[in-house]
Amino acid sequence: MQTVVNIPETDKQRIVIIGAGFAGLTLAKKLVDKGYQVVVFDRNNFHQFQPLLYQVAMSGLEPSSISFPLRKIFQKKKDIHIRMAEVIEVKVAEKYLTTNIGRCNFDKLVIATGATTNFYGNEQIAKNTFSLKSTGEAMYLRNQVLRDYETALITRDYEIRQKYLDTVVVGGGATGVELAGAIAELKHFILPKDYVELDNKEVDVYLVHSGERLLPGMSQKSGAAAEEFLLKMGVNVIKNTTVTDVTEDSVTLSDGRVITTKKVIWAAGITGNKLAGLEHAILERGNRYKVDPYHKLVGFEDIYAIGDIASMSVPDYPEGHPQVAQTALQQAHNLASILISGKMKPFTYKDKGSMATIGRNRAVVDFKLGHFHGFFAWILWLVVHLMALIGTRNKIFVFLNWVWNYITYDQSLRLILRASKDGKWPS
Repeated sequence: MQTVVNIPETDKQRIVIIGAGFAGLTLAKKLVDKGYQVVVFDRNNFHQFQPLLYQVAMSGLEPSSISFPLRKIFQKKKDIHIRMAEVIEVKVAEKYLTTNIGRCNFDKLVIATGATTNFYGNEQIAKNTFSLKSTGEAMYLRNQVLRDYETALITRDYEIRQKYLDTVVVGGGATGVELAGAIAELKHFILPKDYVELDNKEVDVYLVHSGERLLPGMSQKSGAAAEEFLLKMGVNVIKNTTVTDVTEDSVTLSDGRVITTKKVIWAAGITGNKLAGLEHAILERGNRYKVDPYHKLVGFEDIYAIGDIASMSVPDYPEGHPQVAQTALQQAHNLASILISGKMKPFTYKDKGSMATIGRNRAVVDFKLGHFHGFFAWILWLVVHLMALIGTRNKIFVFLNWVWNYITYDQSLRLILRASKDGKWPS
């Protein structure tokens, strides 16, 4: 039998939370010192602010600016235990988890494992594309972008050089739109300064989207504005087209077109991070666990799910609530209220609006009262994301980075880091 994780047994009920994203972390913060023993499992020892990962990938922010150590958040708090581990399986009947560091009993289990990139079962695409769901992936992409520019600098053959200079972003949602805009800004503002020997006019940025309009989760007005912004920035927007194949140096589209590139960034959908042992749970679209209005997995006792992994069907959202940070935060608050008070309050989602930024001075915002875009929308996007960051230091650093970048059109974060024992690139 697997050894037991070193967590003291007490007379308090133990709530185990799997995942320290927006949902899991918020729930843990609400439950700490409220009569439960709280245990948090996560693959990382930090919380990452996913909406700004693309800025890390494009050398706009350092990873430490959008990450915050979990243990620092709970300093001086009692009855909370954080373990960096991989959860392997849920033993429902026996009420314990198996992990790579041992087994852990639970009285109540909360699944907040979030979602990962959806490659729709295509192993070739998964192998040859970059995704952007974690700080590690953002750093990997940043290294590759900068290394490719260095390689292009010493490549004389035009056709071969294009493989290193051109980028294809797949998916016209918020992540894809923001990435395409950020890459276009690199082309216009950074390459002419850092790589004066390269002709930035050779750099092409493509945004491939399968739908009729960009930002399908937002209003038609915002989608049209985002497309207009991207076109003005020189992005090649390709709509109503899917990717059929990706190799090491090319992308094939459904219309037969082939784009030569070594950088394909996949932002075309997400799928839930399922757990072994819950095969009898009802899975909804996108591998999301079906939950009742009180966040409990349908057909299970003492097991809950919140955030991107949860699907709660209600009249306004028959296929589940939007997989955005606001949903995760609100669900965590409601479940915390239920667990603390014992009052069964059904969850009601309050849509506070949606927004996306498309580079400097450009953003789109949807509110119930209206839609707007441009400079004011961009300022609002900055304020909302700045205030949502955890930690005063992070807020200050990000603010200073943004101000400096706005004044100088530049940043000093373009470091190619060798993450290996001897500091050399893998052979």
